[in-house]
Amino acid sequence: MRTAARQAQNSKVYDLSITVGLIAYGVVYLLVAWIAFQLAWGNSDQEASQQGALRELADKPLGGVLLWVVAFGLFALVVWKALSLAYGQLDTGKKLSAAGQGAVYLVLGFSAIKVALGSGSSGSGSEQSLTAKLMANGAGRVVVVIIGLVIVGIGVRQVYKAVTKKFTEDLVGGISTTTLLLGRLGYTAKGVAFLVVGALFTWAAIDYDPKKAGGLDTALQTIKGQPFGTFLLTVMAIGIACFGLYCFVWSRNAKH
Repeated sequence: MRTAARQAQNSKVYDLSITVGLIAYGVVYLLVAWIAFQLAWGNSDQEASQQGALRELADKPLGGVLLWVVAFGLFALVVWKALSLAYGQLDTGKKLSAAGQGAVYLVLGFSAIKVALGSGSSGSGSEQSLTAKLMANGAGRVVVVIIGLVIVGIGVRQVYKAVTKKFTEDLVGGISTTTLLLGRLGYTAKGVAFLVVGALFTWAAIDYDPKKAGGLDTALQTIKGQPFGTFLLTVMAIGIACFGLYCFVWSRNAKH
């Protein structure tokens, strides 16, 4: 089994699949950034989230075909992380990170298929509904707080990777100044978004108000509602776009 896995990891099809997957991931974040930018200036009717980005893609020419390509690429990334977990020489922290990334790719891949089939739904609404069900009793509120704190931890981890340039460990070959800048700005923006999402979940449980919980779209809407919100959300949109562009660089220099 290990030999077969190694052969798969060394194949050109495997390399190409990862490249397609990371490009697809980058496209999703560029679309999120575009929606967030429009939201900042009051011109968006689309949800500023990964699901919203997929629906935006669906509205483009050949959108259905592109969504299936995105789904294929994201599932390829799931296989990549699964093989890394099974056969890679990873410490505990990197194993947790790989598992988390794999879960994100898996959920996003299924979301792409749902949108392609015309059954994509609002992410924030479903998250609020789930939060309401969990908060139906005291133990559920504790679970929501834990979820919020875990998301905050992920946000801190993203910012840490940006500050320490840890994300460069995912790359092979020379790393340009532009790549460093894109990575640092991108991971910082992702980290801030996670921090806001985690804080919203935690506050929803403390204040016993499921409507305050939500995903990326709710987080960006919250940022817009702050003083100088348009400016702050524009900066966030630029940072998210930087992460999308970084994914393109990552796709050409990914460490397998």
